[in-house]
Amino acid sequence: MKDPLTDLRQDFVRNVQLRHLRCFVTVAQERHLARAAERLALSQPAVSKTLSELEAIAGTRLVERSNAGRRGVQGLTAAGEQLLAHALRVLEALDASAQAVAPVAGERIERLRIGALPSVAPALLPPALARLRDSRPSVQIVVKSAANAALLDELRAGELDLVVGRMSDPRLMGGLSFELLHTEALVFAVRAGHPLAHKAVSVQAVLAYPLVVYGEGTIPRHNTESFLSARGLVLPANALQTLDVAVARALVAVSDAVWITPLGAARGELDDGRLVRLRIETAGTEEPVGLLQRSDAEPSALRAAMAALLREAAKQQGAVPPTAKRKRGG
Repeated sequence: MKDPLTDLRQDFVRNVQLRHLRCFVTVAQERHLARAAERLALSQPAVSKTLSELEAIAGTRLVERSNAGRRGVQGLTAAGEQLLAHALRVLEALDASAQAVAPVAGERIERLRIGALPSVAPALLPPALARLRDSRPSVQIVVKSAANAALLDELRAGELDLVVGRMSDPRLMGGLSFELLHTEALVFAVRAGHPLAHKAVSVQAVLAYPLVVYGEGTIPRHNTESFLSARGLVLPANALQTLDVAVARALVAVSDAVWITPLGAARGELDDGRLVRLRIETAGTEEPVGLLQRSDAEPSALRAAMAALLREAAKQQGAVPPTAKRKRGG
């Protein structure tokens, strides 16, 4: 007696083609049929047809269309999520095979796509990237900075190879591994000539100055609000919100604004004296920073090399810059 499940598996292996998997993975990454079609250099009807073929071969629906229109993709079904993990492995193995034979023609090109939180990237990435470039000058490196949830989505979808970020809600960590690099607390950073720079100050006094904080939904923002709430205070409604570390640094450098930020984002300026850490104790605001990768990703010497360099960079960031010391006679 024939087993229907066995027949279905055999039909899938016999009929599925790489074009089906490439199309499906691209749609899963883009979450939009028109954008997927553009990436694949196909028409949207061709993408829809290929997806329908794959769903017919699989014997189940893989993609949830958006209620807003047929071009949008709301997400993947449970079966689609399972297939995505396997499809990514197939395509990665194929890419690795192509890389293995490329040296014969002198065409080998290594690529590394890194995601990093804006608050984490300034301290850890530059030294690691510099050393990677020294040892592998021909590697193509792409660095993307975004909010943690967005980076994890792209990592899971195979658009990034690794992420330097934070642990997230367990629902967002499925299929991902997290390796702790270090922990970092919030600091209150100001320009060197700030009126509060060399004084013992209260948090209440700080709130009299303009604040620069991270955007809503981010862990630094949550920790900032929790820190204030524990002291019976609230974040002023006019606090400037930004994920752009460069904007925050520049604003603090030319004004009396106070930047509430994870230590790593301001470490360079604190070390060289351009910024000063206010004498405010922030114990309890520490958050883990780590290396995130797909649990089922194919082994990669390049990814392993970058991971090792990030670990070393994290070790070198162990020393905590001192808070501003009181000036003599001040």
